[in-house]
Amino acid sequence: MKTAILGAAWLIMCSNTAFAANGVRAPFGALSDGTKIEAVTLTNGAGMSARIMTLGATLQSLAVPDKAGHKDDVVLGYDTAQEYLTRPNYFGASVGRYANRIAKGKFSLDGKGYTLVTNDGPNSLHGGPKGFDKRLWKIDAVTSGPDAKAVFSYVSADGEEGFPGDLKVTATYSLNEQNELKLEYKATTSKPTVLNLTNHSYFNLSGNDARDVMGNMVTLHAAKFTPVDATLIPTGERRAVAGSPFDFRTPHRVGDRIRDARDQQIRYGRGYDHNFIVDGAAGSLRPAAVVNDPVSGRTMEMSVSAPGIQFYTGNFMDGTFFGKAQHSYRQGDAICLEPGVFPDAPNHADFPTARLNLGQAYVNTMVYKFSAK
Repeated sequence: MKTAILGAAWLIMCSNTAFAANGVRAPFGALSDGTKIEAVTLTNGAGMSARIMTLGATLQSLAVPDKAGHKDDVVLGYDTAQEYLTRPNYFGASVGRYANRIAKGKFSLDGKGYTLVTNDGPNSLHGGPKGFDKRLWKIDAVTSGPDAKAVFSYVSADGEEGFPGDLKVTATYSLNEQNELKLEYKATTSKPTVLNLTNHSYFNLSGNDARDVMGNMVTLHAAKFTPVDATLIPTGERRAVAGSPFDFRTPHRVGDRIRDARDQQIRYGRGYDHNFIVDGAAGSLRPAAVVNDPVSGRTMEMSVSAPGIQFYTGNFMDGTFFGKAQHSYRQGDAICLEPGVFPDAPNHADFPTARLNLGQAYVNTMVYKFSAK
């Protein structure tokens, strides 16, 4: 009897081990000075996998089954590390110190002014010309089952790209058996600074380079958004989405209203490139967005802890972007959903704060849950 029980327990243990998510690290190219770039691939028993490389703590690949069980890569990017170096476009990258825009590259803290490099017309974008997406992160840990996990870290020196404080950052990617990819950014600083970290993955749930995302159905749990000026800096207004092309509280096709030239905000953004204020209390993980591709059957449900989420439809991709398998990326070939504090928050006292003080812990958590039917 005891032998039978032990045998059954062994079978259960083997079964759980066989389907436990696992993480494996491997080489993925090198910098121009020969410094090695690595990648970690997280895989679960449900047929999903995520590859993250140390350059930019970047989500380089995300393979997800469709309704027939066929796996496709649903994020845009490049096949080699060298392409990320020579043609940086934030594909899948961890961006910071300040994701999104800061007006005129200026902000102040405690009466002291700071000037950043302006790399987006008159504004600073995604941390400047050498933000976190272009830095080599370190792999701190790789663990397997029941969740596969990879922890990446980066130390940003005081004054890097004009931002104050020595900043210690971690990005933890984890994949479970429920097809949930979780990403959590954490940071501490040596002195007061501003911080807004996010992931800049471009999603095309069809996994098919021949199809754009205009037919994807999008739901955003947001009753308000922050309108912008002609340089895509928020005006400070919090505008209700009701009655406008920005109302995604019920599912709408991405392409239904993206070219509604009657709306000035659509004209300014060349489509959607706006911060939506996520319903519910910031700091708690809550539903933010749902994306469905009716053809493949894939659905992505996104939960976030951040106060806002930038909805971007790849409006600056003009066909000169050549990605995986040398496919040409065009406007509307993917969408981005970037959770964080609001754009230009350091210059808007009534926006959720982007300030991080000595002794505080910064946390930004996002979960992407995939299914297919």
